[in-house]
Amino acid sequence: MSTLKAQLESDMTAALKSRDELVLNTLRMTLTAVRNAEVAGKTARELSDDEVLKVIAKQAKQRKEAAEAFDAGDRPEQAARERAEEAVLAGYLPQQLSEEEVTVVVDQVLTEGGFTEARQMGQAMKAVQAKVAGRADGKLVAGLVKARLVR
Repeated sequence: MSTLKAQLESDMTAALKSRDELVLNTLRMTLTAVRNAEVAGKTARELSDDEVLKVIAKQAKQRKEAAEAFDAGDRPEQAARERAEEAVLAGYLPQQLSEEEVTVVVDQVLTEGGFTEARQMGQAMKAVQAKVAGRADGKLVAGLVKARLVR
């Protein structure tokens, strides 16, 4: 079992014992998503810590998008709950890079890879994503890469 999955299960048990409903429900849903990812495909398999991290990041992103949707729909209580769940999940994710740090990485990768044209966007994104590996929002990275390639 991956150490991150074990950590999630242990924290869920602790939340159950302390009657922390927010953390308990958030971790339950996240572990369900991890288990669903494990059985997806032709054969069931154990996820690595990196794969579990991707599932957690996806869950956090869903919470963020849901909070924005609830805000737009004038439902502040639901938006606050989604943000609280996102904060719980953020504790398991690596520290996010600032926009300035991402900009430096993007510039470095584009220079090293010789990416200069818009048609190289896919290759450039792949190279940048390998460097930032879950520590930056994909939309931010895509926007920065696109802005630099289209000049």
